[in-house]
Amino acid sequence: MDYWSHGMLSLCVTSFSAIGCYFLLRLIYVLTNLPTKLVHEGRVKTMIIAGSGGHTMEMMQLVRVLTSAYNPRIYVVASTDKMSKDKFLQLEKEANLGGEYYFETIPRSREVRQSWITTVGTTFYACVFSIPLVWKHRPDVIICNGPGTCIPICLAAFAFKVIGISNCAIVYVESICRVTTLSISGCILYKFADYLFVQWPKLAEKYPKSIYKGRFS
Repeated sequence: MDYWSHGMLSLCVTSFSAIGCYFLLRLIYVLTNLPTKLVHEGRVKTMIIAGSGGHTMEMMQLVRVLTSAYNPRIYVVASTDKMSKDKFLQLEKEANLGGEYYFETIPRSREVRQSWITTVGTTFYACVFSIPLVWKHRPDVIICNGPGTCIPICLAAFAFKVIGISNCAIVYVESICRVTTLSISGCILYKFADYLFVQWPKLAEKYPKSIYKGRFS
């Protein structure tokens, strides 16, 4: 290996090491400085991730209490979820929340009764799909309550926060059905969500970083 090639190799190794150290330090900084403070003047761009079935009904209860400051509202629904969009459209018309709202569709991470082996591939695909979607809207806050549809969106938002190009707050509200343990989505987001609300005191005792403010529905 000649001197020029050796110099270029050393430069590449040094550069990648420096970049790796930067992202590691950013990750530590972000995780140790949670939660992100919601300080916004005027409108708060809000991304709302719809689950399906009971999750959708619980999320509708949360959306009903939002003020007009939480707009525009970007509703994210899974591509195979035909009900949630109709439900939220109806809610917007009936509740008269004010401001603008939009709908986006992403691939579902995991279908009901889908094997865990194939879930790896579908979740990865959903994560790749979520990156440009989060970049497009760059929300100030993400509100979600599971199921797995929320994970790719939240991972993309957290990655942008670590990189330092956005500062989106992730708010996860665990389903009222979870009395003694968090759901899989809750366990994942417990690691990096800014605010994780539970609706049973036993959960708050078991998971000290969670927040218990009573029942939301």
